Amino acid sequence: MRSKEDILPDCPVALTVSMIGSKWKLLIMRNLLARPWRFNELQKSIDGISQKALTEALRSMEADGIVSRTVYPEVPPRVEYALTELGESMRPIIQSMEQWGNNYKTQTDRYTT
Repeated sequence: MRSKEDILPDCPVALTVSMIGSKWKLLIMRNLLARPWRFNELQKSIDGISQKALTEALRSMEADGIVSRTVYPEVPPRVEYALTELGESMRPIIQSMEQWGNNYKTQTDRYTT
């Protein structure tokens, strides 16, 4: 979770954007809504994301309580990322964004063909 020193926006929309508003965080959440993922799987599935950007986004999301990181005691160690209950509560937001995007694509396809 965010530390008490962090100043959270008063506006609920700004707060939501501060937690999941980056392009990478949204794409990570899109994937994690389906199932837990390993780091390399996530990186390969998100076109253009660097190892550094993925690491930073996952750490931030973990600190905010959106993502959990589970390390399995195997050789080599296996690490999986999954949505927490808080992260899962954002499912309707991501689904609404997906629906809006699909509707927009349908409408703009009408005008470009």
